[in-house]
Amino acid sequence: MMLTNVLQAASGTLDGIWIGQLLGLQAIAAVSAFFPILFLALSLVIGLSSGAAVLIGQAWGAGDRLRVRGIAATAIMMMLAVSLPIALFGNFALPSLLQALGTPAAVLPAAVDYARLMTAGCPVIFLLWLVTSMSRGVGDAVSPLFVLLIATALSLAATPALIEGWAGLPRLGVASAAISTIVAYALSLLWLAWHWRRRRHPLAPTVWLSPAFDVSFARAILRIGLPTAGQMMSIAVAELVLLGLVNRHGVGATASYGAINQIMSWVQFPVMSLGITATVLASHSIGAGRLGAVGPILATGLRLNLVTTGTFVGAAYLLAPAAIGLFITDAATALAAVDLLHIVLWSVVLAGWSAVLSGIMRADGTVLAPTGLFMVAITLVEVPVAFLLDAQIGLPGIWIGYAAGFAANLLLQAGFYGLVWSKRPARQLT
Repeated sequence: MMLTNVLQAASGTLDGIWIGQLLGLQAIAAVSAFFPILFLALSLVIGLSSGAAVLIGQAWGAGDRLRVRGIAATAIMMMLAVSLPIALFGNFALPSLLQALGTPAAVLPAAVDYARLMTAGCPVIFLLWLVTSMSRGVGDAVSPLFVLLIATALSLAATPALIEGWAGLPRLGVASAAISTIVAYALSLLWLAWHWRRRRHPLAPTVWLSPAFDVSFARAILRIGLPTAGQMMSIAVAELVLLGLVNRHGVGATASYGAINQIMSWVQFPVMSLGITATVLASHSIGAGRLGAVGPILATGLRLNLVTTGTFVGAAYLLAPAAIGLFITDAATALAAVDLLHIVLWSVVLAGWSAVLSGIMRADGTVLAPTGLFMVAITLVEVPVAFLLDAQIGLPGIWIGYAAGFAANLLLQAGFYGLVWSKRPARQLT
């Protein structure tokens, strides 16, 4: 699972390194300006993926393969209903949205071009995200590993080729990263469909899973997925707000924001992996009626987070100057970015504990309360602290706000788990 998450981020990280080294500071800033917008759109698919993975996990635990395929087919149709309008109509709003976020004028044209290409590729990006999540729901974490390995390798080769114009290819600048990502994801999806059919995988497409859209499955997916999507959207909106603050400090600050996000995505691999694994294992146990296994799954997840996430955080502190230097070639900007990264790194351990707790609770469909508490931490702690401290001490205050939000969320999730969720039996979903 962790290797899969590593590969999921590797493509973006490698693209960022190529852009930073070959095109410079303004190009990194242009790509960074679009990240929260993409994450806002992706939030809906993360919610659908979460709901589908929980339902598939319980159906798989109960041995009901037909229900597994019905849930998967319904989830794919729902994803297409979300992503196609974004791809078709989202481009029109991008220039105004990027301007409203205060994107520095020097990077705005490149940011718009990159954003339009990535938005057009949303159906491919979202479909890959969904099918890898559903694969984990049936206990198959290997297929996502291979498909993302293929996507990363293709992107690694294509991005510099399009930037430098190798073999007579056009030089496409910042757009190279977007085009290589979309092409790599599309080819990887085709490979996955072939691979699953050859293996007779439970999710293998046969006229794309064969079962028709099922309203009852859609309702169940939305019951779990919408709160999760709301949680992700609250993160995305907070990122948009905080990026607006960052952009006020100039191109260097925007580039630093992008570089720090890339490194934080690597440090958070254990967080994502442990949260997803906790949900999958707990949903299997609940679906099979083995409710006594949920407690040990939680305890193991909390201990593993301390060891694995703590190790990643320690390594990031040691390697921060070298890691930042991969993205930012300007010495003064890189030094400032390292200081900002040091402010927030330690709090990723707290985020990991929160992810395990909420992952366990999500396994029986309990999503509204954890999501609401998370949104409280974001809106009433993270963003206000960032605004207040940015006004008082400048750019470092924004990253102190992130750490404060992680700490508040852990306290709220632990309180709800201990005082409410653990006091009642876990429930099976239909």
